[in-house]
Amino acid sequence: MRAKMKRIIAIVLVSIAFLVLVPVLFYNIVSWKTADRVFDDIDKLPYNEVGMVLGTGPTLRSGKPNIYFTSRIDAAEALYKAGKIKYVLVSGDNSRKDYSEPDAMRDSLVNRGIPKEVIYLDYAGFRTLDSVVRGKEIFGQTKMTIISQRFHNERTIILGDWQEMELVGFNANVSIKRTYYIRNMIREGYARVKLYLDILVNKQPHFMGEAIEIGEGMPQEDVNR
Repeated sequence: MRAKMKRIIAIVLVSIAFLVLVPVLFYNIVSWKTADRVFDDIDKLPYNEVGMVLGTGPTLRSGKPNIYFTSRIDAAEALYKAGKIKYVLVSGDNSRKDYSEPDAMRDSLVNRGIPKEVIYLDYAGFRTLDSVVRGKEIFGQTKMTIISQRFHNERTIILGDWQEMELVGFNANVSIKRTYYIRNMIREGYARVKLYLDILVNKQPHFMGEAIEIGEGMPQEDVNR
């Protein structure tokens, strides 16, 4: 009985170790592979014609402002006004009639003085994978600057490698409590495991659609809205 209990405890400990160590391993692999392609310093960031802002909502469920949203808008504004990008592609979720991340991002950018005619909207960026693949297949981009938080940029660049794209990331840094930071990093570790599983099975976006050419005339709204 005692030997059986020891085996059970050993199995439980190995399982816990596996559940903890595998996400940590994948988290560090992604960070290592992208270290020279994510930037905090705008002066060191290379120029790309298009910057893609990855979607999130302007407010939290509590109704409070979402600092991740605000910091991404801040970053996109800074890049455009510094001449580091010429066009802005906002890609996010519009799965409900009363919720549109792309519209919210566009409106915020316009309020910051970014011309509406340089902003393109991807209404079917339901996940990061969708945004990256659609950025290439629908919007015709193989080189872009990704605008999001550092952990998100790193994961996005790996997706770009999979799609044979040249992506760099500009980090929209935020200041959050340490406990919240640790929780986010744990969640991100599992997201990076799923990232490689998606690549392994050649996961595709929920929707594709007609091509939209950036830089030709006035922006067109995605037909998949």
